[in-house]
Amino acid sequence: MTPIHVNMDIALQPGYSSYEIDSDRDLEITFRGSEQSDVFVSIKRCGALRIRTYAAAGAKISYLFWNNTEQKLSVDESHEVMGSGDLTVAYGECNQAETDRNVYVALRQNHAKALLSSATLVNCRKNYNMQVVNYAPDTYGDIKNYAVVLEKGNLMIDAIGKIVKGAHGAQSHQTSRALAFAQGQRAEILPELLIDEDDVQASHALSMGTVDEDQMYYMMSRGLSRSQCTSLISSGYLMPIARTLDNPQLQEMLAKEMERKMNALCSM
Repeated sequence: MTPIHVNMDIALQPGYSSYEIDSDRDLEITFRGSEQSDVFVSIKRCGALRIRTYAAAGAKISYLFWNNTEQKLSVDESHEVMGSGDLTVAYGECNQAETDRNVYVALRQNHAKALLSSATLVNCRKNYNMQVVNYAPDTYGDIKNYAVVLEKGNLMIDAIGKIVKGAHGAQSHQTSRALAFAQGQRAEILPELLIDEDDVQASHALSMGTVDEDQMYYMMSRGLSRSQCTSLISSGYLMPIARTLDNPQLQEMLAKEMERKMNALCSM
């Protein structure tokens, strides 16, 4: 895993690469890719973090950003996708520190595609603003958010899909799901579609609810503790994010990290 301690401009190589951000400084990091690349980024320590990515025409790039910080993290991200480029950005958030994340994706040229996906186990304040803008015809944007809210959790997601005038044939879609383990925990998800063109496809789906106590009772009657039940239900709810990644190595890494973190947090 390549360490990052200072500002960097990284030209991605084809294949798999991994990085660890570990710095007390405010950092700005740029990733540029023109081929097929799969990138794992672990965030261990950082001041304010600014991330810029660029996917050239025809590139296929997947990022998995894993938040492993123990202090509040503020991230500002901008992702640009050119003609027929294919971008996936996935976020894993199972730590116990607050997060403010602002994400902007620009689909600049025809047939550009982007998927933003997040899996969050929330036991403190997590605040996300995510926006995908279709600037060109026949572009495709998708946002998928999955969250489990534990005691003391406070989740806010503002998910925005925007199609500008002239981007005919564009598509903008969203799916958001949040599950709470008790009444009184705060989870607010605002799905927004801003459409300035007629010949487009756009949709959003939102589900929010609490765990069925009868289900918890049934599982506990089979010998499981409440913390084990919480971990199992959380795993089943959040694991679909792994399927948004094509690379088996990233899928396995995400699944293992999430399982480890959920077992730790749900036993507290």
